[in-house]
Amino acid sequence: MFQLHPQLEKDTLPLGGFSLCRLLLMNDNNFPWFILVPERKNVHEIHELNDTDRRQLWDESAQLARALTAVFKPDKLNIAALGNQVPQLHVHHIVRYVHDPAWPQPVWGRIPPRPYYSAEVFKLKSALLPVLGDYFHSE
Repeated sequence: MFQLHPQLEKDTLPLGGFSLCRLLLMNDNNFPWFILVPERKNVHEIHELNDTDRRQLWDESAQLARALTAVFKPDKLNIAALGNQVPQLHVHHIVRYVHDPAWPQPVWGRIPPRPYYSAEVFKLKSALLPVLGDYFHSE
């Protein structure tokens, strides 16, 4: 049975999911930062997914990227699958602006995280969920 890694559980807020991936919001209001986690047990790398799941991951990533671009109009959208601290496969989608507090450096460890207030999460979900498409289900 699939279980979310404890570090992801601690650092994120659940938004819902697609047919393969759970969508999480990094609980850091400094950056619009989203994480897709394929709901597959014991998968650490993209190449470990079967062909169908690997294509589905890329389709869901592209769908999320289009929605983030439409809602946030970023200067750059960083998409990366890093697993140095959390071995469970997860793909970061980070909205970046030339005026954000870490630009042009990576967001990790630049400034202390600033947790979201519930009203901010509600506003973000209200803007994003309608553009995620028919295959997304919210929590």
